Amino acid sequence: MKPNLKKMNRKELEKLKTDIDKALSRVEEDEKKAARLAAEKAAKAMGYSLDDLADVKPAKRTPKKKDARTKVAPKYANPNAPEQTWTGRGRKPKWIEEHLAAGGKLEDIEIKKEQPTAS
Repeated sequence: MKPNLKKMNRKELEKLKTDIDKALSRVEEDEKKAARLAAEKAAKAMGYSLDDLADVKPAKRTPKKKDARTKVAPKYANPNAPEQTWTGRGRKPKWIEEHLAAGGKLEDIEIKKEQPTAS
């Protein structure tokens, strides 16, 4: 029998809602019990109990792909603060802009690669 919701008053609808919530809770508990029994049965078939498996860590997930971009060595260093460097790619840092505005050249602040010494 399908209830005619349009003909029900507020009190009847609220009672129906309460009954439905109770029924859903019972069904959920029954489903959880069934799932637990199925899990216990599957574990037992493999020679384990659920308690044995409770502390097992889940399988490792595939690691996310790393950024495909490669690191680029810095090409220029700030003579006033050597920890500030720039690779020569992307937007120029403010200290580069200031150096160029003061009449300096990029070659002046280029990081010199040391030549290997011959033995």
